[in-house]
Amino acid sequence: MIYTLMYGLTIGAILYFIAIGLSLTFGTMRVTNFAHTITYTIGVYLLLTFVTQWKVHYFWAAIFAVLAVIPIGYLIERFIIRRLYGESLDYTFIATFAVSLIGVDVVKWIWGVQPKALGDPIRRYIELLGFTFPVYRLLIVGIAILLFFALQLFVRRTMVGKIIIAALEDREKVRCLGIKLDKYFSLVFVLGSALAALGGVLYAPITSVHPYMGTSILLLCFAVVIVGGMANLKGTFFAAFALGMVVAITARYWPPGAETMVFIVMAIVLIFRPIDV
Repeated sequence: MIYTLMYGLTIGAILYFIAIGLSLTFGTMRVTNFAHTITYTIGVYLLLTFVTQWKVHYFWAAIFAVLAVIPIGYLIERFIIRRLYGESLDYTFIATFAVSLIGVDVVKWIWGVQPKALGDPIRRYIELLGFTFPVYRLLIVGIAILLFFALQLFVRRTMVGKIIIAALEDREKVRCLGIKLDKYFSLVFVLGSALAALGGVLYAPITSVHPYMGTSILLLCFAVVIVGGMANLKGTFFAAFALGMVVAITARYWPPGAETMVFIVMAIVLIFRPIDV
């Protein structure tokens, strides 16, 4: 059972990396960002290219992959998302979903459709309380916790963070103060794209790499955002780990229903706390 809990923490950490970007973009920009799938997937394939073809060390390859996704995220925001500020959620859904589909085709064109795999880049284990855990999985959980506290410091201690939090609460009042939010929206979108890529490069060694890998995990991340609360940064963190545990425990006793159970939990939350957009 302890290994099941470890798996749940790992999945929860990956969900957090991706879901926090979704929570930020929806809260500030009112954008349902399906383009998250492509920044996630491209980050993974760039990592794969750097490691397997260019023989770059995994640590540096992961950094380069995340950095390479940043301009992609900016271009998506600048030329597509920015034109949809203030529009219906239907428009943003259609636009970002279209970007996702185009991105998947680009990935298939460049890297092909065959699944690929990466091994554990650390290949070391640690004994704790009589159990043996892969160091790499503990590292993923540790990075997620550090990211949570780093974001808390960012939004509480920096002017940019305070403006973003204020925009999460009420964008119009922030605009009335004479603050131009477009550049902050760009920052939020790029940050979300980079975090999605980070989640991808960390998850790649323990999953299969294929062009559609972003779709299923994105749906899980939307569930995390709904359960944790739209634009609720703390809620997203705890919801990610809670739903990661739901996936792990359900997979132990009923493998076919692991992801289904996440959406059952989401449906229960929606019954008692409907979304107000």
